[in-house]
Amino acid sequence: MALYALLGFAAGLPFYMFSTVLTLRLQAHGVALAVIGFFAWVQLLPTLKFVWAPLLDRYSIPGFGRFWGKRRGWIMLAQLGIFSAMIAMALTAGDASLAVTALFAVLLAFWTTTLEVAADAWRIELYPTQDEQGPIVAANLWGYRTAMVAAGSGALIVADGAGWVAAYLLIAVAAFLPFPLLVAMRPDGEGGGGGRWVALATGLVASLVILGAAALLTAAVGWAALSAAAGLGIGAGSNVTPYVLVLCMVPFLAMGAALPWIRNAPPTSRLRTSTVLGPYVDFFWRYGGAALLLMAFVSLYRMGDVLALNLSKPMIKGLGYSLTQIGRADSLVALVASMAGVGLGGWLATRWRMTWLLALGAVVAAAGNFGFVWLAHQRVDEALLYVSTAADQFGNGFAGAVFVVYLSLLVNPRYPGAQYAFLTGFAFLLPRLLAGAGGTMVGAIGYDGFFLLSGFVSLAAIPLLPLLARVVARPEDHA
Repeated sequence: MALYALLGFAAGLPFYMFSTVLTLRLQAHGVALAVIGFFAWVQLLPTLKFVWAPLLDRYSIPGFGRFWGKRRGWIMLAQLGIFSAMIAMALTAGDASLAVTALFAVLLAFWTTTLEVAADAWRIELYPTQDEQGPIVAANLWGYRTAMVAAGSGALIVADGAGWVAAYLLIAVAAFLPFPLLVAMRPDGEGGGGGRWVALATGLVASLVILGAAALLTAAVGWAALSAAAGLGIGAGSNVTPYVLVLCMVPFLAMGAALPWIRNAPPTSRLRTSTVLGPYVDFFWRYGGAALLLMAFVSLYRMGDVLALNLSKPMIKGLGYSLTQIGRADSLVALVASMAGVGLGGWLATRWRMTWLLALGAVVAAAGNFGFVWLAHQRVDEALLYVSTAADQFGNGFAGAVFVVYLSLLVNPRYPGAQYAFLTGFAFLLPRLLAGAGGTMVGAIGYDGFFLLSGFVSLAAIPLLPLLARVVARPEDHA
């Protein structure tokens, strides 16, 4: 449990360093707000983890895998990836080249997500029953929540006093803490032959090759993407919102086009029996046309919070608050408010109808976003910043807890893992895609307009609730 708390801590630290903390760093170096918004697209990687997750099931890391086992081997590689990417971000903290900054931010997001995938797989293998999972999941989430405080507040306070290089180096060291513990652990039953130090040396050499290959591949893809954007005339001054909105419609059009075939597929159809596609096809087979309504609601419900995440801190900094003041607000105030929201949402989920609970969640989440508009028109006062932060985090925690319960109820118990991963991935895919255009939105409508819009987007999910209350899943047509 202590190790999983530490793994949660190690996974939670980097997320803030390539999201919220990075936006403040870029703002400090005079980067255009539209470009800061583009960096929100780095957060799309965690929603796409299904693309490379099968590799972690099939392959082992040379050296690490032979001595410590497949799962721990991947965790150790991911730890090295996080550490090296964070060091690189520290050494390029001046942001002289935004392309280089983006490269290392993407690598940090990739290895952070890989750590989470490997740790989750190992956890499920070690503790397969429900009563075993509860404590280990709690330990992991507590570590993750603690990391949010450490990175969201500690890194900013250090940066305010000692600079961005020191902040990233400190978080890099903290995120690397599980590695020596993993090295010291006993060999895995899969094969502990050979010496520990030989296995470690072999694993380090293999990791160096893998990390280098991943960096080169990421750089090549990034160069191609930037070249394509330049060819289309997209730059810091471009309004990309219309393009993103069109792109957001593509998944709905594709799902709508496929529904007739899915809805009429018999139990023996390869679409429904496929190991890879079957769980996802099953969701649309059970809900039919209502699946599009469900996906629209899922995309809207947390969109306001996702839109506000990246640009709330630059707005607050622009009001005249220091990094230290922002850091203090993001420490105990944010943690307590978030925990209170999660606890109340979970408690009410056992007592209220889900329709009413979802509506209340949308209202408190919207209120948190409206709080930023209120803060912008007040004098600079740290106590008022605490009020705004608490309202935002309480709403975020409450709506998040309610949303998790609702998504869990939509899942077919035959495919709990795959369908829940699909729903959560889709829930944040489109909002994070649109969040990348947040900077250009602020340029067009200002911060007040942006945070009012993000709040009203959360409320826009409420009119769908009466329709959702009537949605019933199609009964199974086979054993």
